[in-house]
Amino acid sequence: MVGSDVELSCVFPHRSHFDLNELYVYWQISGSDTVVTYYLSDNKSEGHEDPRYKDRAHLLLDRMKQGDFSLHLQNVTPQDAQQFKCLVIKEPWKPGKLLEKVVRLNVAANFSVPVVSTSSNTSQDQELTFTCMSTDGYPRPNVYWINRTDNSLLHEALQNNTVFLNQRGLYDVVSILTIPRTPHVDVGCCIENVLLHQNLTSSSQAESFTGNKGRFTKSPDSPREEENAALYSLPSLLSAAAVIVAVAVAWGCRSRRRARRGYKGAQAAVPERELTDHA
Repeated sequence: MVGSDVELSCVFPHRSHFDLNELYVYWQISGSDTVVTYYLSDNKSEGHEDPRYKDRAHLLLDRMKQGDFSLHLQNVTPQDAQQFKCLVIKEPWKPGKLLEKVVRLNVAANFSVPVVSTSSNTSQDQELTFTCMSTDGYPRPNVYWINRTDNSLLHEALQNNTVFLNQRGLYDVVSILTIPRTPHVDVGCCIENVLLHQNLTSSSQAESFTGNKGRFTKSPDSPREEENAALYSLPSLLSAAAVIVAVAVAWGCRSRRRARRGYKGAQAAVPERELTDHA
């Protein structure tokens, strides 16, 4: 991955101990004269490497004594996507190579999540235009547009892709899709990084601009609305309760007055009956 450190393996196949005074080790770009790093037994191992690899490419002397001549490369860049050759020679005044190996370094970087936007917002337009943007990835991506209603690929003739290297040596991509206007268009933009086996997809849905334009509907299940409804109904419930209490009190008072009058009437009638019986 871009920015990480990597080890390119170059190991002698048989366990052995080597005298570094008898070794000459070279790492270079395969098929060119570009020197990455090297080791010479006479300690003249500095000053001849390519400036792009100065202070980034290293060999470990202790491991070389055990037959491990691997290259340690720091802060990998997209330009490091090369074939590297390891060459180990013992006693260079005699013919023959102790070890020769070619290692291919693949470099990758994650693209940003694509951002999809549409530039058509009026119902009079006969076409819809979508723009998809993604940045800072490596290697060069593949770009696809998808009809999200059935997950089918839209024809490449409908899209116009611009892919370019930015200042960091990574790829930026801008893809423009133009399609006929239809109700409820739902499309997705897919950025594929083949090396990472990665697909990043974002979608943008263009609704029809007819019918309920300018209207909105609130959900009846909204917690905020339920809370407001409860607050609004509380005074009504309190008022209703107060009316019921007042009616009950009035009815109770009236009942007590009626009972009192009846009791007094009963007291007045009893002496009259007693006087009659006595006579």
